[in-house]
Amino acid sequence: MSLGRSVGLTDTGRRRRRNEDSYVCEPPLFAIADGMGGAQAGEVASRLAAAVLEEANGNDLSEAHLAELIQEANRRVFRRSNEDAAASGMGTTMTVALVDGSAEAVAIGHVGDSRAYRVREGELEQLTEDHSLVNELLKSGRLSPEEALSHPQRSVITRAIGTEPDVDVDTFTVDARPGDLFLLCSDGLTDMITDDEILGLVERGEGDLDAAARGLIQAANRSGGGDNITVVAFEIAAAGDAGETQRLPAASTQTAPADDEDTLSGLERVPAIDTAVLSAADIREQIESRPAAEPAVPVVPPPRESRPRRGLLPLLLLLVLLAVIAALVVWGLLR
Repeated sequence: MSLGRSVGLTDTGRRRRRNEDSYVCEPPLFAIADGMGGAQAGEVASRLAAAVLEEANGNDLSEAHLAELIQEANRRVFRRSNEDAAASGMGTTMTVALVDGSAEAVAIGHVGDSRAYRVREGELEQLTEDHSLVNELLKSGRLSPEEALSHPQRSVITRAIGTEPDVDVDTFTVDARPGDLFLLCSDGLTDMITDDEILGLVERGEGDLDAAARGLIQAANRSGGGDNITVVAFEIAAAGDAGETQRLPAASTQTAPADDEDTLSGLERVPAIDTAVLSAADIREQIESRPAAEPAVPVVPPPRESRPRRGLLPLLLLLVLLAVIAALVVWGLLR
């Protein structure tokens, strides 16, 4: 087997003025980084992380090497965040795929909620687990899959590159077969369209990775384009098949036809959801310490007969006033 064609595409979306996503499409190394932070800090964080991978030596294809690359990205982003006041608090997600020399296995490294998928024989499998508040709530049974799709805090993540001196990196290896398609994407795609829609658009591309990637980004924009959208895809080919890599520069505006182009007019008044980081331990502590909700106690109004009647109150006041006047008159006569 061999590594086949690959493609990387990114788009700003319909509600963002800047693209804070970065990607790497340098076979056999592929990655997505979704930056976060004020001003342009998110863009800085994702580019710093991507630069570590672009400088990497592709001879070491182990999981341990992948974890070390992600840790180095974490160190660089954290250091910049502490040295540059304008970048304070910035961070980024990171999902990386590294194909071994025989293309029989793919090592995955993952931090955050950008995802890696594998399409095999007409089925889409999510390989990574989201490090997010919504996923923690799903695992605890506090949230249903349907509720998760529209949860107002779905952009709260539990891990990120650069927010702490060290980061816990998920690494694992999956097998690869001829015909497999691997897809890395930012949450600007997965928050806008479902897994079934992703699979349908990939299959509609009929093996044309560029068409499939463009179709995914256009679909996310049609669904609202609430965030930057980035897609990196690569396929596993039979032995001897030539591979081809297609890339577009970051913040590309070429991924959608004219009628789908981003226009912020009107949409800038709709706030885009920004990513925030809350540790998984803090989330679990809050979930476990929260008491079960008590049933609401209905408020029963007192019987009508027990309430003073509004019509009698003025009459009573008048009688009291007349009695006071009469007492004064009698007191005056007696003097």
